[in-house]
Amino acid sequence: MNKKALITGVTGQDGSYLAEFLLEKDYEVVGMVRRASTPHYQRIGHLDGRLTLVEGDLLDQVSLIGILREHQPQEVYNLAAQSFVPTSWAEPVLTGEFTALGVTRVLDAIRMVDPSIRFYQASSSEMFGKVREVPQTEHTPFYPRSPYGVAKVYGHWITINYRESYDLFAVSGILFNHESPRRGLEFVTRKVTRAAARIKLGLDDTLPMGNLDALRDWGFAGDYVRAMWLMLQQDEPDDYVIATGVRHSVRELLDHAFGILGLNYEDYVVIDPRFLRPADVIDLVGDASKARRKLGWEPTVTFEQLIEMMVEHDLAELESELARGQVRKR
Repeated sequence: MNKKALITGVTGQDGSYLAEFLLEKDYEVVGMVRRASTPHYQRIGHLDGRLTLVEGDLLDQVSLIGILREHQPQEVYNLAAQSFVPTSWAEPVLTGEFTALGVTRVLDAIRMVDPSIRFYQASSSEMFGKVREVPQTEHTPFYPRSPYGVAKVYGHWITINYRESYDLFAVSGILFNHESPRRGLEFVTRKVTRAAARIKLGLDDTLPMGNLDALRDWGFAGDYVRAMWLMLQQDEPDDYVIATGVRHSVRELLDHAFGILGLNYEDYVVIDPRFLRPADVIDLVGDASKARRKLGWEPTVTFEQLIEMMVEHDLAELESELARGQVRKR
């Protein structure tokens, strides 16, 4: 029989790539979505008819128990969260409910319904925050610098706690920044690639930005969901850093994205204090040697290839919208 997997957050960037990946491996995929009057299924629209969507909520443990009992998955991937770091300062309590306590609700539902279910928790490099060492490994102490990072630390440790207390196969993937053309427009990578395309087409003439010197380890989301799956195929549960091991500054991101289109970012970028974080994370770069050694995982897409992929996608999308009259030049 085919394996069955439940993905929370299936409509997000990672959820859509993971659903594709699992379907290619002949899984039955169940995607959990929150009830909404206007559903947003753009990222999984091309998978229509190939996966089962069910309503559930990380704030409602009864719905989680019901889904597990009805669909009986062998694997659960918890990707749902309030995942935009700046929003976590505006909505810190809600961020904690989804991103921290939501993990507990899923784990406890698994404990009650079927402890044999294998569980993946989406941990984050934001947990390292004010980094204690460079690069960061599975043993680097956490020092989160945002409500989002704090909530992710809770989710990470409650996963370990349930693994050790109830003998669950529960793992955490400490994923560093991973991007794609499906990334939300509010995230800095997509904000930059979209703006470069808009400026190239005469739709905008400036791009407001925050800290250009922050360093990040950016990889391709399609590579990272493969690591999630590999973690659940091991004989023993464990936690892994997933990263490229190469850091780039936001300034380099701008230079490369605008350069692809023959533009100089310095002609268009303006620093806007609104986009400066109250407490920023300066130097995130991961050491994924454990994942390479134990999982056989390697990233396949370079930073340069990733940004080119995103710029070309945004340019093509905007050109199509212009042709249809959906956007207009200034």
